[in-house]
Amino acid sequence: MSHWWSDALNDPWRDPNTPVRLIQPSGAPAAPPPPPQPAQPPFKTWWVAGIVGLVSALLAGLLGGALGVRYGAPAEDKAAETVLGGGTGTVSRPAPDSLAAVAGMVLPSVVTIRVAVDGGTALGSGFVATDMGHVITNDHVVAGGSGNATVIFDDGSTAQAELVGTDLESDVAVLKILHKSDLTVARLGDSNFVAAGDQVMAIGSPLALRGTVTAGIVSAVDRPITTTSGRGGTRYYAAIQTDAAVNHGNSGGPLVDVAGQVVGINAVIKSLAEDEHSAGNIGLAFAIPINHAQRVANEIIQHGKARRTVIGAELEESTRGPGAGVRLREVVASGPAEAAGLRSGDTLVSFGSRPLAEPSDLIALVRKTAPGETVKVAYKRGSTSHDAVVTLAADPQ
Repeated sequence: MSHWWSDALNDPWRDPNTPVRLIQPSGAPAAPPPPPQPAQPPFKTWWVAGIVGLVSALLAGLLGGALGVRYGAPAEDKAAETVLGGGTGTVSRPAPDSLAAVAGMVLPSVVTIRVAVDGGTALGSGFVATDMGHVITNDHVVAGGSGNATVIFDDGSTAQAELVGTDLESDVAVLKILHKSDLTVARLGDSNFVAAGDQVMAIGSPLALRGTVTAGIVSAVDRPITTTSGRGGTRYYAAIQTDAAVNHGNSGGPLVDVAGQVVGINAVIKSLAEDEHSAGNIGLAFAIPINHAQRVANEIIQHGKARRTVIGAELEESTRGPGAGVRLREVVASGPAEAAGLRSGDTLVSFGSRPLAEPSDLIALVRKTAPGETVKVAYKRGSTSHDAVVTLAADPQ
């Protein structure tokens, strides 16, 4: 049998005993060794490496900038993004001196007050004034109640409160919260430093809308306001006037300055409505200055009732016109007016720096002032003008 390879008889795989060697084919010359390379100077090596590094850095910077423009956004743009659905965008917070920050500081101390009265429930506002749980509000908020009230806090929690006392004429009342700790107490300011143009906020529960915040400015100070109590008495306010929106239910709530300090108690609104039940905000609201309210509240807490400041004179009940003054019909013997040298028939033209036009002006300013304080008054006796200093006193009754 013939085989296709040339030397079948010497096939090494046919006979395992045949010797086998791997040899280089004859005729293939050995490769010569490579020639030696000349040594590279050290300075040339570093120069080349530096050029390569510089070019790489420039390319990396250009590439990074391009990617940043394509896919990135400035930090201020990211902060302004509106993220819907709870995304991870940056959320800005109110500045420490913003109105939002002030509201956040004051709201935990403000309460809604519900009082059961004949025919339904009276609703108003108030604020925690002591760490013992005393709440300041308006007399007209709690008038007609049984002496008990429910207070609702900004977080929705509730507590019972009892009436400590009221002062009808100043329209200030004090409640005390029962069986609740960890109260947030409002910071009280100084209403003597309030001026027209100051920015203020009114906080309370207008029309039962708890935690409502409105803002405006002080429109005027020592604005004489007179209202009837519905219980046979008259209330006198030397009020802070504001254009902050105030409506039914705001009564008793705080008027605060931009530092978050209570400077007044919202009490009265002026309206074009025919009756008080349909009255609404038209930018004319009035608050009891906190210095007056604080003094009255302290006396209610300490003594159960407040003292009334008097000048010691009876007034003619007639309006003489702006700047025309208030005529003293009778001066009480041994009273403050007589001690200051005033006589019956004198006409008081100004009280402190405030001009007088009608009796309610003088009464409101006197009631606002604490007993024992001295006030400079200007008056006319006949055709001559005079000045006097009156030391006001508490009504002995």
